[in-house]
Amino acid sequence: MPQKSFSKGTRRPFGGRPSFNSRPNFRSNRGGFKKRPITSIDPMRYVNKAVIVETPVPYVATHRFADFQIEESLKTNIITKGYVTPTPIQDQAIPHILTGKDVVGIANTGTGKTAAFLIPIINKLLKDRTQRTIIMVPTRELATQINDEFRGFATGLKLYSSVCVGGASMGLQLRELSRRPQVVIGTPGRLKDLLERRALNLSDFKIAVLDEADRMLDMGFINDMRKILSLLPEPRHTLFFSATLSPEIEKLIHEFLSVPVRISLAVRQTSSSIEQDVVRVENGKEKIEVLHDLLTKPGFDKVLIFGRTKHGVERLSKTLIMKGFKAESIHGDKTQGRRQRALDLFKKDHVQILVATDVAARGLDINGVSHVINYDLPATHEDYVHRIGRTGRAGKKGIALTFV
Repeated sequence: MPQKSFSKGTRRPFGGRPSFNSRPNFRSNRGGFKKRPITSIDPMRYVNKAVIVETPVPYVATHRFADFQIEESLKTNIITKGYVTPTPIQDQAIPHILTGKDVVGIANTGTGKTAAFLIPIINKLLKDRTQRTIIMVPTRELATQINDEFRGFATGLKLYSSVCVGGASMGLQLRELSRRPQVVIGTPGRLKDLLERRALNLSDFKIAVLDEADRMLDMGFINDMRKILSLLPEPRHTLFFSATLSPEIEKLIHEFLSVPVRISLAVRQTSSSIEQDVVRVENGKEKIEVLHDLLTKPGFDKVLIFGRTKHGVERLSKTLIMKGFKAESIHGDKTQGRRQRALDLFKKDHVQILVATDVAARGLDINGVSHVINYDLPATHEDYVHRIGRTGRAGKKGIALTFV
């Protein structure tokens, strides 16, 4: 099957930036973006002791992982990882994906979506190793996280993957693709670059996954998503996972999925385990001094601080280091290797503080974050919800503080 080509356009310097004409609210700014203007948000929206008023009915899974009709070698790896009872999205999605049905899964981050699609996909690849899978994600960090999960489930199964994201070595990715890995995980920008170089041919990719589809839409990747999906052969097996459903995502679903099963488990409220409050900076006081006083208090053990710009985040992290804190930063100007190193140090508790732009607000599963601090206001309330969702996970209490 001949490889279709992309129309010529502005090349992305790191392979991961959306084209500027994809979203009208972004404008070119020396190769980057001007941020969305901060909407006027009532600070009292950031004060909440318990958001969810109704007591949710506990979910009772209808399966155990041992019940799924999957290869015994895969089942052994799942059990070795300690998986026994599926999460709701896993319980409901895996049986449908195993039977080859297209699926639209609406679920929040941190609900086990990755395993929900990886387990049935690995099972399918074990049965037919000529099939290949492409997984599109919005960020480099999420691509790496999915790859780590894949390798855990596929241990000893002779299935291989490649991560194709901007900010990482193109040469290494070209070498990995030349070995024809069964699974390619990438951001739309870098995938488009590889297709334009003809280093990636999608003619034998029969399975496609879009994870965090709404986030890719927010980042302006809609045209790249549509183009990449159009290059896949038919029939194919397509899976969409998203926290929200917008009209644009609905159009993609109608265009590229065949009679999909819809599973909706998303909870739009912030978790009841997150205590929210504001930090008011009085006239004459510096924000950094107020932050310093907070971080020296007991209990601020693992703190994720959100800033609005790349330069601001980098400057804040350096200031905190000068003040004696163990801090790291992640933002779009850092290479993938440096971002991953910073994230690993934070995950393993080698640093107390991670300062980040919104690139870290979605899709990252970081255990034990005691506090999320919005040093700069989020652009929208939805951004706020995603930011503070990094704490209060797995039933643990978390605290979210917003500077106003």
